[in-house]
Amino acid sequence: MKILVVGSGGREHAIIRALKKSPKAETIYALPGNGGIAADAICVEGSATDIDRVVSFSKDNGIDFVVVAPDNPLVLGMVDALNEAGIATFGPRANAAILEGSKVFSKNLMKKYGIPTARYETFDDAHAAVAYIEKMNEYPVVIKADGLALGKGVIIAQNFAEAQDAVKSIMEDKAFGASGNHIVVEQFLEGVEVSVLAFTDSKTVKPMISSMDHKRANDNDEGLNTGGMGTIAPNPHYTDAIAAECMEKIFLPTIRAMEQEGRPFKGCLYFGLMLNKNGPYVIEYNCRFGDPETQVVLPLLESDLLEIMLATYHETLADMEIRWSDKSAACVILASGGYPVKYQTGYEIHGLDADGQCEGAVVYHAGTKQSDGKYLTAGGRVLGVTCTGDTLELALEAAYKAVKNISFTDMHYRHDIGKKALSPEKF
Repeated sequence: MKILVVGSGGREHAIIRALKKSPKAETIYALPGNGGIAADAICVEGSATDIDRVVSFSKDNGIDFVVVAPDNPLVLGMVDALNEAGIATFGPRANAAILEGSKVFSKNLMKKYGIPTARYETFDDAHAAVAYIEKMNEYPVVIKADGLALGKGVIIAQNFAEAQDAVKSIMEDKAFGASGNHIVVEQFLEGVEVSVLAFTDSKTVKPMISSMDHKRANDNDEGLNTGGMGTIAPNPHYTDAIAAECMEKIFLPTIRAMEQEGRPFKGCLYFGLMLNKNGPYVIEYNCRFGDPETQVVLPLLESDLLEIMLATYHETLADMEIRWSDKSAACVILASGGYPVKYQTGYEIHGLDADGQCEGAVVYHAGTKQSDGKYLTAGGRVLGVTCTGDTLELALEAAYKAVKNISFTDMHYRHDIGKKALSPEKF
């Protein structure tokens, strides 16, 4: 089969390296890909949100299957356009991708179908939102932009002044553009966060190994929220008993609710969960593989990823047995100094071989380019250094050992990835 993966980050690199293992994967293209992805796929010029370009390239090059990995093209309807052109896909159509595309939609869906989530109200008027927050007088309070915001449209305000600033920033200053025309004001939940990605063909749900993301830029969960500075899998807080409860109260009810609403969801559905003393709650849905969760989940997959993706498209997922390794995985993100705000790019990366890899680890390229045979930084998150091990301690030890062999100017990373998982807190 000829396969096209749409996207250019570490998540896409992880998907491509997993697809390469399939005997059916004859040729893999990436649009646009990046410097490191070029060692594993044929990179094609274009924008990941250019639907016409992706459709025409797929038709002109006899592409059999397209994996649409990022959120933007999914919400814009890339899968719809490809299906209309007769091309098989992995990913939800636009009317299902709204689960991530609109937080107002997803919160209202959960309320309607009794899926556990934090108490909330939605607003399209800044003054009304501020008045509600003042009246509630509960802090911290969570303020979310309705639409896509590169994983950064959530502000946790510690007091009324911060909440006022957050509403102003999102709704009036348009920090996230039109995504902030509507907002969700949400109760803050205490507990432990868990990420669970799941394959679904709109009827059957097959969860993947759980993971733990580290969103803050600096050690000890300090600094600004980022797209993710590292991950571990599995998440030790996510027990078999909690998994069974999530399947019964969250996973299946969500899929059934979407079917009921005439929005069948096919592809990868990401459940961002909060576990607390009252049980699991949904913090957010994503309509695609998480980044950097994918970089620790897919290395533990023992089954053929392409076969699974084809089963989601053909709605035969119930017939598949998906096998997972019983090892642990850890990924440390190497970022440009100043990320997620202002940073310089174009610095040479040292310590990688000709294929952009480092001995003892798998290096997923997120923001790199090639020039004169060298790898250069080309984004905020640059590399994801992933290792597996018989235990989480061994996986982390190997990942940090590999990190020490890689360098570039102003390289920044967290030194405490997985620390919370090694000494699980009670909740």
